[in-house]
Amino acid sequence: MNPPLCDELPPEALAVLAHARAHETTFEGRRTVWHAWGEGEPVVLLHGGSGSWTHWIRNIDTLVAGGRQVWAPDLPGCGDSDQPATGEDADGLVAPLLAGLHTLLGPRPFDLVGFSFGSLTAGLIAAERPAGLRRLVVVGAPVLDLGGMPVKLSEWRHLPTAQEKAVVHRANLAALMLFQPEAITPAVVAIHAANLARDRLRRRRLALTDALARAIEKVRVPVTAIYGFEDAIYRGITDRLRATVEALPNVREFVIIEAAGHWVQYEAPAAFGDALRRALNAPLPG
Repeated sequence: MNPPLCDELPPEALAVLAHARAHETTFEGRRTVWHAWGEGEPVVLLHGGSGSWTHWIRNIDTLVAGGRQVWAPDLPGCGDSDQPATGEDADGLVAPLLAGLHTLLGPRPFDLVGFSFGSLTAGLIAAERPAGLRRLVVVGAPVLDLGGMPVKLSEWRHLPTAQEKAVVHRANLAALMLFQPEAITPAVVAIHAANLARDRLRRRRLALTDALARAIEKVRVPVTAIYGFEDAIYRGITDRLRATVEALPNVREFVIIEAAGHWVQYEAPAAFGDALRRALNAPLPG
């Protein structure tokens, strides 16, 4: 069993975690670990595949400074949360997360933001029309049926040393997650390595289909989509991506952020923060 995630995080992440309040919710005997910051209107952040709350480390303080209360779980099967009893793909995470939201927020209105695999999970949650949901924001969202993963990643589990694994992690971050080489710092590699070691969701397939697009068709709240222009998954098919997203009902805005890759909220936190603030402040339908 891995030690707690915080034992392997760099100072950049620990500085954000130091101000968090920890919570646990249970569903069918399995724990989901949540982190909360700030006060005000709640916004719930769902991280990407093979990740943890750390996918949002450059965005949490900005949201709190803007008067929001931030809730960021480790998705079931990731980080410090237990393996879900309900399945190893996004649809298996809906029930435990809905139960957690009910326990932690009750009837309070909230906004929901998901990144990559977390945006698929968020879309499936929003399609259930939970009480209190006001807005949905999807980031680097898998809305297209691509027929397979367009980015080839290198295997690392067989390597004997942390140093050898770090070399592969850095290459994989460059291939999939981040566009600018200078963004791939030792801290990012350490965060990525700690998250990957705790990923127990081995059967993720829905993100390679149009399941999210179908879910958004059932959503009844305003939807905003944000992408990095240099997202390796959608490079060269941005026009197709835009047309697909903008054709979905209730999509209010499609945002492209220049010079940023898939992990856009980390690579371009200021531009992403502007887009997210606009989405979260958008008027609600009467």
